[in-house]
Amino acid sequence: MANQVSNGSNHVSTKPPPEPSPLRKAKFFQANMRILVTGGAGFIGSHLVDKLMQNEKNEVIVVDNYFTGSKDNLKQWIGHPRFELIRHDVTEPLLVEVDQIYHLACPASPIFYKYNPVKTIKTNVIGTLNMLGLAKRVGARILLTSTSEVYGDPLVHPQTEDYWGNVNPIGVRSCYDEGKRVAETLMFDYHRQHGIEIRIARIFNTYGPRMNIDDGRVVSNFIAQAIRDEPLTVQLPGTQTRSFCYVSDMVDGLIRLMEGNNTGPINIGNPGEFTMTELAETVKEPDLGIFSTNLTDMKVVLQMINPNVKIITVDNTPDDPRQRKPNITKANELLGWEPKIKLRDGIPLMEEDFRKRLEIPRKK
Repeated sequence: MANQVSNGSNHVSTKPPPEPSPLRKAKFFQANMRILVTGGAGFIGSHLVDKLMQNEKNEVIVVDNYFTGSKDNLKQWIGHPRFELIRHDVTEPLLVEVDQIYHLACPASPIFYKYNPVKTIKTNVIGTLNMLGLAKRVGARILLTSTSEVYGDPLVHPQTEDYWGNVNPIGVRSCYDEGKRVAETLMFDYHRQHGIEIRIARIFNTYGPRMNIDDGRVVSNFIAQAIRDEPLTVQLPGTQTRSFCYVSDMVDGLIRLMEGNNTGPINIGNPGEFTMTELAETVKEPDLGIFSTNLTDMKVVLQMINPNVKIITVDNTPDDPRQRKPNITKANELLGWEPKIKLRDGIPLMEEDFRKRLEIPRKK
């Protein structure tokens, strides 16, 4: 059966994928892989570009509207003969010839996606439609970075890929949560109806250099607040849990998924889990107790940043998930992937990046 690709969830396409451009078979054409990265000027996108550009056989095209991304994240590649940067909004059609599409374009932080929720859902729906249309026209394989937010405020813990989620369809986060759910639907509909080669990654919380400093997410918040000698703001009730994956591990997972034979969806994230109150209290009280390895790692690093930091509580945002922890069995079995970077190794790199951008040197 042509192009029968299964992800273990009975999602099977019976149509052959579209043929790529005849140019790909021309004798004079160099057999480089042309890769499009939407949202490539963003946090994860720019690190993905770095990794892709390390392969001399890749030509990388980035499109970004700079709503949350920055050209500075790509400055090392501007002018490189295998790199092209286009200022473009994915809600408008794009005409390029590519072999692979990494579709990352979408604000991922509540502060940004709630600032313009209509634009956010248009990016998720119309933007994904445009990228799927492009994939169909040129015969490209397309990977969507979906999100753990498709699970909503989960009633199943940890979250596996076969869990359908518990999402509020009319809440303030719905533009992102439901937008990504619709994007996944579109991916599989194009896969089944048109034979498009698809990959779906459900990415969990990620951290590392180049994160937006004031994006409202806990790791960037805590590090920036500690550097600025400001109180750590813990959102109530403080018992909500999170898991954090370093960006280089995330990029490795995305590339493995793109290059593999599984459509997904596949969770990519770090299964280490801790509550926000535990994290903040261990910064305040070094001998509070023994917690998970991830929590201990974070405690050690934040104490190094600012051991005298204070803690305050603030109101939480509506529909904030109470628990967030990926089951990464599929990623491990199907992709041979698991996170390698520990928090104690990743956070100092993030602190160094934040200090440089905030122009706050470490006290001697």
